[in-house]
Amino acid sequence: MTSVIRPETAAGNETAELLYALVVRLLGRPVGFRLTTWESGAAGPEDAPLTVHLKSPRALRRVLWQPNELGLARAYVSGDLAVEGDLVAALSVPLAMSTPAASSAGPVRRSRRLRFADLLAAARAARRTGALGLPVKAPAGEVRLRGGLHSLRRDAAAISHHYDVGNDFYRLLLDESMTYSCAYWVHDPSPAYTLADAQAEKYELICRKLGLRVGMRLLDVGCGWGGMLLHAATRHGVSGVGITLSREQAALARQRISDAGVADRIEVRLCDYRELGASDVGQFDAISSIGMAEHVGAKAFLDYTTTLHGLLVDGGRLLNHQISRPAGLSGTGGPSFINRYIFPDGELLPVGEVVSVIEDAGFEVRDVESLRENYYLTLLQWLANLHRSRDAAIELVGAERVRTWELYIAGSAAAFGVGHIGIHQTLAVKPVAGDSGLPRIRAQWLCG
Repeated sequence: MTSVIRPETAAGNETAELLYALVVRLLGRPVGFRLTTWESGAAGPEDAPLTVHLKSPRALRRVLWQPNELGLARAYVSGDLAVEGDLVAALSVPLAMSTPAASSAGPVRRSRRLRFADLLAAARAARRTGALGLPVKAPAGEVRLRGGLHSLRRDAAAISHHYDVGNDFYRLLLDESMTYSCAYWVHDPSPAYTLADAQAEKYELICRKLGLRVGMRLLDVGCGWGGMLLHAATRHGVSGVGITLSREQAALARQRISDAGVADRIEVRLCDYRELGASDVGQFDAISSIGMAEHVGAKAFLDYTTTLHGLLVDGGRLLNHQISRPAGLSGTGGPSFINRYIFPDGELLPVGEVVSVIEDAGFEVRDVESLRENYYLTLLQWLANLHRSRDAAIELVGAERVRTWELYIAGSAAAFGVGHIGIHQTLAVKPVAGDSGLPRIRAQWLCG
């Protein structure tokens, strides 16, 4: 029996084939996914491991009005575009092509230029399918902050946007230690070696680098739900102070510290680092800054490190655990998904610039360690946690917010996986007359 292709399906196939061809031209290579449209059209290999579903003409309209990652992200978050298959693998392809090594390839750069005829054909298809029209309202989770960049009030709003999603949501995403930063995978993930184990390894690594001992005072800047403070207090006998701008984090961190029986030694304050003065909290033997500096901003980073320098005793150590970008990639540009939905006003610096600024603040940098592959594994664990708890997460925060976090975590994993971003731990000391207080041999202080 001869099959009959309905007119709407034929039109859908035409649209799908055109869009598929445009993607191939933009990437400069064959693409391993199948594309389907709301008109029952399809293009690309039927056995492709990944399928991109355009669920509505609004998906195209969003991209036409914002022809970059933000337009695509809005389409995904809203549900106008869906992906069936490995989202991390899908996002890795365009990211790999924008790394410094890939961007210097002349043939790829030339092939990514669209011809006028391509754009004209795309415009015709958009008009025929109803994609042309007024812009579609952005999903509710998108934020634009007001006030001066990195002012106290605006920074507090930025932190609240991300971290006050709700402690119950983060419980679904993270492990029982409630640690929201890169783990340290001494072994491969397995039922016998879990994310919580790797997070404990990370805290222990930081404690060794800081040389923590009984009776020392620790400041944890951006303390989250208190994981670092709890580890240092219960396993190394320190006292300390943690600060955060998230009310939900502070409340849960205080409860966890009380439950652990160390509330007499550990305090959590709801304040900005700029509100900490040496006259208020005294000085500390060590400072940990884990995933905090990304929120500070490039222009304020020297002020930040100078403030921490003033809060340390002579010979004190700073451990800065910070996401970085390759020097060949710009840290600024057009509106991005991360900036609008995840980390408003966040900025990434090259690791060389981080080291230079820390030195400018008066520190001696003693060690720099890359944890890039460790963060890739950590993000895969978070994504798996979110997928396992997807229904519960939707009930807590709604489907759009869950899709936002799926895209964020998968995109971050892809970026770390291909080297589009990195993460480094930088150990620095406040020297006394040239004496660092550290052994000459790295292995001696790292294992000590």
